[in-house]
Amino acid sequence: MVLSRIRIAWRDGEVTANLRETPSVNQLVAVLPCEASAQTWGEEVYFEIPVKATVEEDAEQVVPPGTVCFWVEGSSLALPWGRTPISEGDEPKLVTRCNVLGRIDGEARQLASVRPGDTITVTME
Repeated sequence: MVLSRIRIAWRDGEVTANLRETPSVNQLVAVLPCEASAQTWGEEVYFEIPVKATVEEDAEQVVPPGTVCFWVEGSSLALPWGRTPISEGDEPKLVTRCNVLGRIDGEARQLASVRPGDTITVTME
């Protein structure tokens, strides 16, 4: 079930995402809008958000491109669109198991234009 939609924007682009109903999503929605400084790790963008959550039962480490994830240990949204430095195949492999929050609409590869230090803004759509 889709709970809500968010917009993730940066200087050179934006994507929207459908979020599921999970405890981590509820916490994310409660702190929106928010801004953060982007980091990259291979073909993944991640950035810290003011959410503290625990690892959920259905957390995953290997996810399809375009999955919206919450990295518990880093208090960060993680947005992989391709291989990371620890990927073993073509699918993104996150640094640890992460909570799966939802999916980016359309082509997640748009995230490739995000540069480290870019300001990311996350809002409700």
